[in-house]
Amino acid sequence: MEEISMKSTRHKFSITNKVGRVAWGITYVILFKPFKPRFLRKWRTFILRLFGAKASWNCNISASARIWAPWNLEIGEFATIGPYVDCYNQGFITIEKNATISQKSYLCASSHDYTSKYHNLYLDPIIIKEKAWVAADSFIGPGVTIGEGVVVGARAAVFKDVDPWTVVGGNPAKFIKKREILD
Repeated sequence: MEEISMKSTRHKFSITNKVGRVAWGITYVILFKPFKPRFLRKWRTFILRLFGAKASWNCNISASARIWAPWNLEIGEFATIGPYVDCYNQGFITIEKNATISQKSYLCASSHDYTSKYHNLYLDPIIIKEKAWVAADSFIGPGVTIGEGVVVGARAAVFKDVDPWTVVGGNPAKFIKKREILD
């Protein structure tokens, strides 16, 4: 097998993207992260919207959530991104209304092609549908759609689409049961 320099595996982000991420990083530290009280959620939404996020004024994004690129984020009404969620959105991430991403979860909308000798970066969007709940410390991989009403159990790792109104858990996540709303 030929020797490959990892120098050639780097993705070429545009200058606009790089400058935007630097500006966002500074803004995040100064104007987003320090504003922790829940009543300042609209301030955090305002800052995200300045950087191109499509964020409902009624969403709730924790000050400790890490968002890689606000311009690649769409979040609907009454949707929540909890404390210490890592939203690694090199690719686009959509969180529809009334969906919840619980603390310490990791949403990763990109990966590398392990079949390529250059490990080319690819971007693959994540969609979290309405009324879904991604429980604590879960991982959602690139290209995954979490169906409407799904519950992803705590610490689950999801690498494939999840059918609506189901409960999944484990690593890799597997079907546990249908979700029923009893009241």
